[in-house]
Amino acid sequence: MALFDPSKTWKRLRNRYRLVIMNDDTYEEVVTFKLSRLSVYVAFCTIFVLLVGLTVALIVFTDLKYYMPGYGTQTQRKELQQLKIRVDSLEQSAKQKDQFLTSLKTVLSGQGNAKIDTTQLKVPEVEKTNE
Repeated sequence: MALFDPSKTWKRLRNRYRLVIMNDDTYEEVVTFKLSRLSVYVAFCTIFVLLVGLTVALIVFTDLKYYMPGYGTQTQRKELQQLKIRVDSLEQSAKQKDQFLTSLKTVLSGQGNAKIDTTQLKVPEVEKTNE
């Protein structure tokens, strides 16, 4: 098994190649490029970063951002937050009403474990004033 040798890899990346574009009918050289693997890699990476940057800038700085899922205007976000609060309070009140009705049904049917208070209250008599 061959060990990784950074100097050989660096040499291989820096080897020069010639890319020739020729006219097929006349065999005339139209364009000649001297390239290395490193220069091709750097060029493709640069193009990729530029395309991603342009795409992100196009989305962020134009109205295309409103077509992204989960993104909306500031007023829409506020309305959504208010609706969430309203729905939460409605759910809570519905739970409380269901709990009240369930408790009321158990008390009216006599199935509950409620202790009946049989002590009599002493209510003071109201003084009658003569007018």
